[in-house]
Amino acid sequence: MLTISQLAAHAGVTVRAVRHYHAKGLLPEPERDASGYRRYDATAVVRLIKIRTLAEAGVPLARVEELLHADEAQFEAAVAEIDERLRAEIRERKRHRERIARLAAGDSLALPSEAVAYLDRLRELGVPERMIEGERDGWILLAAHSPDQMPRWIALKHEQLEDPEVAELYQLFGDLIEWQPDDPRLPDVADRLAASISKGAGDLEEYGPDDTVADEVVELLDSFFVDAVPAAQRLMQLLEERGWSGWTQFEPTAIDER
Repeated sequence: MLTISQLAAHAGVTVRAVRHYHAKGLLPEPERDASGYRRYDATAVVRLIKIRTLAEAGVPLARVEELLHADEAQFEAAVAEIDERLRAEIRERKRHRERIARLAAGDSLALPSEAVAYLDRLRELGVPERMIEGERDGWILLAAHSPDQMPRWIALKHEQLEDPEVAELYQLFGDLIEWQPDDPRLPDVADRLAASISKGAGDLEEYGPDDTVADEVVELLDSFFVDAVPAAQRLMQLLEERGWSGWTQFEPTAIDER
């Protein structure tokens, strides 16, 4: 007869595992002997080895008892079912690993590849990383709101960057991040930006009904700019004086229509 420690050693498990299997009702607890110790026989060793083997194979403990008493056909069917569950878990874990890899990749988190390529292009233009971070957060919101429209929007942004004036404005905005609301250079920036918006107004017409962004999303996107740039509200005020309101979505004001 064996003590619990000897039983555990023969089956290749810990004493704690034996007690756990007792608690789960998988391994019957023998009566205590006159000395107050539980004693186990060879049958207990064999049963414990079977329990350990099934558990190590990924069989849920809730189903171990069922398999211990199953006939050959029942055992085969149960194993096939458990195997399919394990395959599904492996697929899910693989997806988790892919997401973790995207976390490590920075820009790739929650962004499609075309948006990542666009951010890389801004870096090539010399746009400061602080501004790119704001762009990235904005695109993450847009990707969550309208994933199907992202390729179209990004393509239009790439087209706009082909214009040297637009590319220069992006570089200028990198410096503007540090400006204060009373910076004397702001009116000139507003002039240039208003001229660029007016010049590209035709691009705005390319956006159809499916391109509409919900007002609350626009407000969130605008808040990125306002919160990150001290001179943002002043620049938007100057833009409105020049006929354009908003930031994420420029719209002509009454001044522009006269």
